[in-house]
Amino acid sequence: MESRFYEHLNKVIETKKTNSTFISKSKYYEIINDLKQLKLEKKTNSKLMKKYDVMTVQGEEKLIMPITAEGNCVKLYAFNEELFEIVHEIHLSIGHGGRNRMEYEINKKFKNITRETIMSYLNFCESCERKGNTVKKGLVVKPIVSSEMNSRCQVDLIDMQAQPDGDYTFICVYQDHLTKFVILRPLKHKSAEAIANVLLDIFTLFGAPAILQSDNGREFVNKIISELCTMWKDLKIVHGKPRHSQSQGSVERANQDVENMLATWLQDNKTKKWSNGLRFVQLMKNRAYHHGTKHSPYEAMFGTPPKIGLTSSLLSANIIAKLKTEEELQVALESIQILSNDNESNEVEKEDNEDKVIEKQTKTRQTSINQNRKESLNNLKIQAKKMMEMSEKRFCQGNIGESVRIKIPDVDRARSDLRCVLGVIMSMKDNFYEIGTTEGKLQQLYSRNQFTICKEKFVQIEDVPANLISLREAARSFSNLGGQGYNRCTCTQGCKTNKCKCKKADRLCNSKCHASKSCVNK
Repeated sequence: MESRFYEHLNKVIETKKTNSTFISKSKYYEIINDLKQLKLEKKTNSKLMKKYDVMTVQGEEKLIMPITAEGNCVKLYAFNEELFEIVHEIHLSIGHGGRNRMEYEINKKFKNITRETIMSYLNFCESCERKGNTVKKGLVVKPIVSSEMNSRCQVDLIDMQAQPDGDYTFICVYQDHLTKFVILRPLKHKSAEAIANVLLDIFTLFGAPAILQSDNGREFVNKIISELCTMWKDLKIVHGKPRHSQSQGSVERANQDVENMLATWLQDNKTKKWSNGLRFVQLMKNRAYHHGTKHSPYEAMFGTPPKIGLTSSLLSANIIAKLKTEEELQVALESIQILSNDNESNEVEKEDNEDKVIEKQTKTRQTSINQNRKESLNNLKIQAKKMMEMSEKRFCQGNIGESVRIKIPDVDRARSDLRCVLGVIMSMKDNFYEIGTTEGKLQQLYSRNQFTICKEKFVQIEDVPANLISLREAARSFSNLGGQGYNRCTCTQGCKTNKCKCKKADRLCNSKCHASKSCVNK
């Protein structure tokens, strides 16, 4: 993947007539030496000094953007030979996040890593291609917009009964509708009492919402609220209107993110303990940029970016690896030197007494929180308008040899598996396509709206064996946990006897069973 990335990046660089964004390693250190020479000669009007500056950390020199009087935000320049490593590490840290989330994280620390570079990387990530959605013909959405934090919260369950982790068989997903802040908890049972215990912990930490919404049915939510009120006498909550799961887009989209991030976390860490991964997935989800609010959920909730230990600082990875004691850390932080004119923006604050500084910081943080939530609300309204205006998308013709992704049906896909199978178009006849995978040719012929064409080639025709397999067999071959093991019933009599497939298998019914009709096996 790295070699393909640099091969593509070199082609991009060659096509540019003027290039001030991509810097080779030799040019990088040449600029640093030129800057140091200009500073010795005190030539402050140089074009080079207006664009670059130098920072030294324990003897290691880094090229940065000049710091202005308006603020002290330091942004680094990266040279071409380290681009892949930087982008790859950030991509993994946010759970294989997409373009906007990566751009948001990268722009916090780096100046010259462009969207073009990010897309060059994403186009070669096989896991991202497999987790991506296929194009839909149309989408009907009735969005909900909440005006303040904790006015409406949504709770939903992800069914993991087919892939239990010890006693854990469900994932509880709780989301604040305005800030999109998500809390994840593993569950052993899908009972109102078990969910109420989880929600009680959340409510006593963040406060209780006015409206609790779930797509698991009006009666189920009423049971949860009754259990909560039994434990907490003063608590008063009303349930949201029962709606189709596609209409409850916010928490359903959060579920998709959680499943995708969990799938990539399991694959990256080579483990099947998904209950342990929920903590890391929760952090990935809350620190990732949200396209609707234009903030990360963590920032919308607390008004500040999350701190991830020393990795949030300007210290490079090799310096952090050498640190052993608090004294060494203090020396490293104090050794950060900016080779520019002294920045006097903090002098006034240093003269203030400690109480005034704390009071000022508190007011600034509160202003930041209010501003972020106000912007989130406005951005959600804009997003809702765009969603209502969405129309059908058209499909272009596929060519032989192009890589494609085919969505795995829910009945064939485990909750922790990636969403798609990657294949290649082998032949075309009467607007139907024959598609092959690295496990064999798919038995079914596909129409154009049943797959999505990839921007890069992941599967070659010569890599496809001659044997025929079904999409279910292909999905099982590429599964993280060995297959879906997914069952559902079509009962109409309440699932009271062993005629119900779920009850006979000692498994609770889920949202895919019996067209969401009422039953006692939930």
